Amino acid sequence: MPVVRVNFDHLPFLGVFALTTDKIALLPQRFSAREKMVFDALKVRAVRASIDKSPLIGVLAAGNSNGLVASNLLEAGEERFLNELGIKVARVPGKYTAMGNMVLANDKGALVSPYLSAEALALIGETLSVPTERGTIAGIKNVGAAGVATNKGVLVHPDASAEELEAVESVLGAPVDIGTACGGVRYTGVCMIANSNGAVVGETTTGPELGRIESSLDFIGGGK
Repeated sequence: MPVVRVNFDHLPFLGVFALTTDKIALLPQRFSAREKMVFDALKVRAVRASIDKSPLIGVLAAGNSNGLVASNLLEAGEERFLNELGIKVARVPGKYTAMGNMVLANDKGALVSPYLSAEALALIGETLSVPTERGTIAGIKNVGAAGVATNKGVLVHPDASAEELEAVESVLGAPVDIGTACGGVRYTGVCMIANSNGAVVGETTTGPELGRIESSLDFIGGGK
């Protein structure tokens, strides 16, 4: 199955707690769902990790196949662990710590919150090895929470404007669609994690939402 439904601690908001790229999936230490389900959907190694000793990996970090960005809250031991997994890591300076909420990235580009400085944009682009642009989704500056992106498709908040959709598609180099998950939640980045192979979403995600996710992220018919 390209899309599976799993909760963490009875909560459906997988995008808050986990992160995936086309190379690896980072899950909270206490992730009790069957990890094989995650592996089967994402087809990458699933590893337990933490950021600042927190299970909120998806909130506190963002990344792609080339690297991962977090804030200075990332502890030295956590950074060393990620480095040992072959992940290039950078700490983004400044007062903002929720990099997962601030950055929407794939292997082609990164849409970054207007809250972040030019220095932060440059570091994010260098670490992820992609061009970066500031932008919003549905007027929301926490773009990482308002969307989910893979190399094959992007699914964002349904109130995004035509201009925003065009900008997202230009930056990330993938088709963009609008939708919801977890039974009507518009912040798709909060509800799910996804890579080019599949997605893991909260258990409250409905059948029609699953269909939209599969279509938008190009999991139907084997992909492009």
